[in-house]
Amino acid sequence: MSTEITKAGGTLAIRPDQTNWTPDQQAVLQQSGIDNQVAPAELSAFLHLCQRTRLDPFSRQIYLIGRFDGRQQRKVYTPQTSIDGYRVIAHRAAAEAGQGLGYEDTLWCDPSGKWRDVWLADGPPAAAKVTIIRNGMRFSAVARYSEYVQTKKGGEPSGLWGKMPATMTAKCAEALALRMAFPHDLAGVYTAEEMAQADNPAPDERHLRKVQPGEGDPWANPPQPRAEGPAAVKGRSQPAQDFATAAARATDPATVKDVYKQAHSAGILGETVKTADRELLELGAYLIARGQVLAEPAPSNDDVVDAEVVETVAEGPSEADVVEHQLREAAAAAGLTNLDEEFERSFGLPIAQAGAQQMREMTRILTGSAA
Repeated sequence: MSTEITKAGGTLAIRPDQTNWTPDQQAVLQQSGIDNQVAPAELSAFLHLCQRTRLDPFSRQIYLIGRFDGRQQRKVYTPQTSIDGYRVIAHRAAAEAGQGLGYEDTLWCDPSGKWRDVWLADGPPAAAKVTIIRNGMRFSAVARYSEYVQTKKGGEPSGLWGKMPATMTAKCAEALALRMAFPHDLAGVYTAEEMAQADNPAPDERHLRKVQPGEGDPWANPPQPRAEGPAAVKGRSQPAQDFATAAARATDPATVKDVYKQAHSAGILGETVKTADRELLELGAYLIARGQVLAEPAPSNDDVVDAEVVETVAEGPSEADVVEHQLREAAAAAGLTNLDEEFERSFGLPIAQAGAQQMREMTRILTGSAA
């Protein structure tokens, strides 16, 4: 069946200029398992994704899967396709751009860290590595078996993960590599092989038993010490606005830089905060701007700088901080929600330890300027 959904006939055909699902299309989507818990924004994003990838949801080339989210207390729907759908999109994008597309040999890693070009052991590999070559550029990705394996209630592998662990791990690595090579075409959609682990049963958090007299509760949460000032954000789960407030109260750029590092560790630099002038900004952009303001020397009463006075202005956000913020903005624009994982798989180290050149390279990949 053709993957060109705009050429399909009938009332279910998706038009390139379509902005909403038609009643007929909505009826079929509901029959496929999408209930009334789906958010309108999720349906709109799914329509846009189908148009961009040119995969047909009514032929099960791409579909929405709902999983209950305890924080939102509802099903959250995520687009999924198969690795075959990824390959169709990648080959079509390369052909339309007049670029070559190829693969290097798949490699599997054993528990000792040794890589092999064929997996013959009965047990699963520790990881698999796939390298995509697009227009002469190499895009390598590593998938760890333990991060993607789908399990049963008792923890043993289920489905194809129990029968073909090497093949399933390699498919996950291939999906990661293809998404790096084609960020604009594949951003926002994940393969069923990657998302299988999302259906793993939650482990029992505790076994209830009666606490004996004089015995402390081993499951009780230890009391958390209170902290004051900007350092209060460290070590505790804080909303992005708390970080912005701490930066607004800071009197030197060094404090803002410390808040920036803490917000980076919490993974919330991309969240929107309200600034003192009621303007809405991303937290990372606000912290950088706040640090730059504090780094500027305060003018004297006469607006004249005394040449004999040596100003000691603390260092503001570094070049790496600015480049990292640009990288995260590019990832958000491309719909890449697991940037930290993708970056570490690609470069072998976390973003916090990477240099500006590596972050710029990833930014170019996400914006398409590296192709």
